[in-house]
Amino acid sequence: QGTRDHPPAQAALRERLLSAVVSCFKRHGAAAIDTPVLELRETLVGKYGEGTKLIYELQDQGGELLALRYDLTVPFARYLAMNKITNMKRYHVAKVYRRDNPAMTRGRYREFYQCDFDIAGQFDPMIPDAECLKIVHEILSDLQLGDFVIKVNHRQILNGVFAICGVPESKFIPACSTVDKLDKVPWEEVRSEMVGEKGLSPEAADRIGEYVQLHGGLELIERLLQDPKLSQNKLAKEGLGDMKLLFEYLTLFGITGKISFDLSLARGLDYYTGVIFEAVLLQQENQHVEEPVSVGSVAGGGRYDGLVGMFDPKGRKVPCVGVSIGVERIFSILEQRLEASGEKLRTTETQVLVATPQKHLLAARLKLISELWGAGIKAEMLYKKDPKLLKQLQYCEDTGIPLAAIVGEQELADGVVKLRDIATREEVRM
Repeated sequence: QGTRDHPPAQAALRERLLSAVVSCFKRHGAAAIDTPVLELRETLVGKYGEGTKLIYELQDQGGELLALRYDLTVPFARYLAMNKITNMKRYHVAKVYRRDNPAMTRGRYREFYQCDFDIAGQFDPMIPDAECLKIVHEILSDLQLGDFVIKVNHRQILNGVFAICGVPESKFIPACSTVDKLDKVPWEEVRSEMVGEKGLSPEAADRIGEYVQLHGGLELIERLLQDPKLSQNKLAKEGLGDMKLLFEYLTLFGITGKISFDLSLARGLDYYTGVIFEAVLLQQENQHVEEPVSVGSVAGGGRYDGLVGMFDPKGRKVPCVGVSIGVERIFSILEQRLEASGEKLRTTETQVLVATPQKHLLAARLKLISELWGAGIKAEMLYKKDPKLLKQLQYCEDTGIPLAAIVGEQELADGVVKLRDIATREEVRM
């Protein structure tokens, strides 16, 4: 349940998608790393808020309690701490595992790919954060998925809001994961969960509601900086200062048109400490469906300055900011599009089929194909001693091979090869 096999056409589409994402990461100067799919259970537990219950725990193996990785961020933090690395720009594309209730149609699985880009190190504020948002903007624009918006918020602004609304600090994180549901359910439901399950007073919930329903741009940041209560709160003031700087840099990158400062964005994960963001596709143009389907979040991330310190015996901190691209959701959109267009995707990259028109020429085919492979050319032949020429050409048509290199008795005698363009049927002797 919640896993899938990828037949060749899907695997080819996935490879195309991943290579577009990775080429953007490389363009921004990131190096690749890889970490084991297994982590110590204690490395993962307590880092994901309510997500902790979705960790795949494994049985005791020779005295070690292990679990399958839940994301690529916590393993990265562990890797930095273990290797005493204080400065790194990395990307990592790999599978992660969540014991979730799968919703395959929405691209929700128990085993799925994540594509992460992170910048670790002590730098001037908001410069790396702005670059992470630029990367999301580039990838979503490159993939031409339609209109999108990148929502941005700041954990300190949220914590400041909770503080001035009378929420005790011990309830900041639970309150956060409730606010995070605002994009899926109306405020009334979020409010009743805050009061009913999370134990906040109705007054506190109402005051929170006044803030978390706000969204806008630079003008909203300026307005909140003038807010008599918020501007008195140290956390909120720092957060708003960061946001103002961030918007300055995003303006220079020319991407503020797609950015929304949204106070309802909370991101349920425990480890975020600063800027947080999430990219949402606004609608899916789909001719057969009456109403547009919102696919939800296709990228998310933020700043997590305390996570590396959790794994360092001396508690040394390494500030980090990163982004994760939700390739599964993007993949399901691309897949639906491909189906709708009826276009056939090539599953191989073969450039030429080595073919023979008469019998008893297997040796000539084997010699020629060996030369082609030796020259780095992607070539195939049929695994039959004496295939009919029509069958060989039909194979090219079926699999999209553009050229056939034909060696018959005449060609062998003249020491040439006949090259046939499958689409135009033109032939040249070489």
